[in-house]
Amino acid sequence: MVRYRFDISTRVEYLPDQSDPGEQRFAFAYTITIRNAGEATATLLRRHWLITDADGHEEIVDGDGVIGHQPTLAPGEVFEYTSGAVLRTPVGAMEGHYGMHAEDGTEFQAPIPVFGLRVPGVLN
Repeated sequence: MVRYRFDISTRVEYLPDQSDPGEQRFAFAYTITIRNAGEATATLLRRHWLITDADGHEEIVDGDGVIGHQPTLAPGEVFEYTSGAVLRTPVGAMEGHYGMHAEDGTEFQAPIPVFGLRVPGVLN
C-alpha cells in the first residue's frame, strides 16, 4: 500500500435553470468524492483548479480548503462535497490538485484528474 494516496472521483450536472446560453453563461455543479486510499492520515489544506472553456480561456482558482472545510481523512475515510463552475461556452474541462498535509508533517499534492463539463446533447 502507498503511504500517501487519495482517489478522487467526480460527477457533473448541467444546471439549465442557472444558465443563460444567450448571455454565454453555462452553469455546472460538480460533486467530488475524495477517498484516502493510503496508509497515512492527512488534511486537505488548499485547492488549485484550472478551468478551461472551449475557446481556450483559462481560469485558475486557488484557495484554502473546499467549501469552507479543511477535512482530515484517516485511511479509508471519504469526504464528498458539491460546488459549481460557470463557463462562457457549453463545453469545458476542469483539473487540478489538493494541497495535503500528512500527520507526520509531509506535504504533498493529491491530483484531481481532468473531467469534462458539457451541456447534454452538445457533443455526440
